[in-house]
Amino acid sequence: MIYLDVNVLFVCSRNKWRSRTAEDLFKDSNVHNVRSAGTAPVARIKISEKLLSWAEIIFVMEKRHREQLKSRFPLILDEKEVIVLDIPDEYGYMDDELVELLKASVSRYLEL
Repeated sequence: MIYLDVNVLFVCSRNKWRSRTAEDLFKDSNVHNVRSAGTAPVARIKISEKLLSWAEIIFVMEKRHREQLKSRFPLILDEKEVIVLDIPDEYGYMDDELVELLKASVSRYLEL
């Protein structure tokens, strides 16, 4: 399913490399509103109820991120589409391979 004109949230652990890369990669979209956050206490931007409520579709980098969100915010997550991208924490910010992985993974769901 391709989502159009939606609020998109990318989530990883620290919001320094993967989800931040995704936000910066897709933030200039004329079709979607894009933000990012992290699940860890040391995250650059910490995940919050407000961010999750804002999001219409949530992309997490790993299954453990989805489980953390479901555990911490069960009522909000019941109504949200959460997609696991299966992108491991082995890339730096804007790494070429990470950019290609994100584009390939997200293009199944969003018009880029």
